[in-house]
Amino acid sequence: MSSLALYTGDVVALARKDLRLELRARDTLPAMLLFVLSTLAVFHFALPAGTGQDAAYGLLWIAIIFTALLGLSRAWAPEREGGALEGLVLAPCDRSAIWLGKTLATLAFLAAAELVALPAFAFFFAPIGPVAVAGVVLASIGICVIGSLLAAMAAASRGREVILPLLFLPLAIPLVVGGVGAGISLNGATYLSFLGLYDLVFAILSWATFEYVVTE
Repeated sequence: MSSLALYTGDVVALARKDLRLELRARDTLPAMLLFVLSTLAVFHFALPAGTGQDAAYGLLWIAIIFTALLGLSRAWAPEREGGALEGLVLAPCDRSAIWLGKTLATLAFLAAAELVALPAFAFFFAPIGPVAVAGVVLASIGICVIGSLLAAMAAASRGREVILPLLFLPLAIPLVVGGVGAGISLNGATYLSFLGLYDLVFAILSWATFEYVVTE
């Protein structure tokens, strides 16, 4: 069996492990769904009628970013609470596969929340076009790519609930700008290209540095 097939198998097994744990525990995804729906509902009833579409897209991204942060804060909780992180690091697999498996699982949780959030946004505020949806997809990939690495860094610290937002939010600002721009700009393709490049750069950096993060 080739090394690529072994690597892919490790990634799939690690992602499946997180998905199965969530299906059993049901402590992350329900919280994300409730948070994003509650946020959009509060914005709808708190803001005056006739709020512009540009402002509405900004509100959508506030909901998405903080919903993602909620999921990322719980991403490494099973390993941390069960003392399994050391075992994962010592497992006979490429350590970057741990990061990629966690990224895919987190992306699945965020995608499930967005499948609820986008129709709710269309109901409360305004229809969302295909370019805006593509922006959400690309920005969500970047959120999970960066967030999984930073969540692993924060998991080993005592103040992880504070450290993770401090590390994550500054790096998420370009993703928010790209996501909002894709939704409201007449030239959304430029923002999509920016999001794709941003995702690619940070995916390479995260993949290359994860081994050093978990061994320090």
